[in-house]
Amino acid sequence: MVVSVSTDLRPESAAEANIVVPVTARGMSAAEVVEILLTGEMAEVHGLMPWSSNYTFLVTVAHNDIRLLAVYKPARGERPLWDFPHGTLAMREVAAYLVSEALGWNLIPPTVLRDGEYGPGAVQLFIEADFEQHYFTLREEPAAVFAYVAAFDVITNNADRKAGHFLKATDGHIWVVDHGLTFHAEPKLRTVVWEFAGQPLPEAIQVDLRRLQATLRDPESPLLSQLQRLIAPAEIKAFRQRLSQLLRAGHFPLPGPARCVPFPPV
Repeated sequence: MVVSVSTDLRPESAAEANIVVPVTARGMSAAEVVEILLTGEMAEVHGLMPWSSNYTFLVTVAHNDIRLLAVYKPARGERPLWDFPHGTLAMREVAAYLVSEALGWNLIPPTVLRDGEYGPGAVQLFIEADFEQHYFTLREEPAAVFAYVAAFDVITNNADRKAGHFLKATDGHIWVVDHGLTFHAEPKLRTVVWEFAGQPLPEAIQVDLRRLQATLRDPESPLLSQLQRLIAPAEIKAFRQRLSQLLRAGHFPLPGPARCVPFPPV
């Protein structure tokens, strides 16, 4: 059985933006799905996912009578990159999910770090979606969630936001996936979502970002503790700085002189 995730943990500001919260017949919360992904038996490896630059497997995670399809990205299957430390992309995937949840934005499917058949890696709930759709088709009917994704990519320094990373699930919810190239300490923002460039940052987004900022300033914060196990101290420092800079500016950034769109864009 494949489920979407429902959660009542979103702050009111995100709810007011009409971000659709998917509902499942079982009514499973994000926390319940995370627990199954962490502790369930990785019962089957169905094969490699197409169009992936790294080794990415479709798997079944089973717990009692619940069977979830998931996407498993083992660290040992990562293609070496010149600018990101090898073997860290899976941890960045999990860090991105934790930040999305801390913001209450419900952007990324539940994602955990765990052992699998090919060693430790990121395991993310598989989303049933129309895979012919992507950002360039979805933006024909603008959704409030796109501004949230644009802000999220700024603070996480997403170096690879392609149009194909947007998934419209069968229940209408728009998810974003593939966050292995995030949290670098140096500026690397590359995205196809530039239509908000220079526009004021919506107040609802600012409210959530200020709350995240306060969380990251708390040395006892569970989020901060988790991030410290996933990304480097210099990357956490740069993350805080990007968050502060975006709030001070009060508007979405403009493209810089460096390459600012990923290739290929889809």
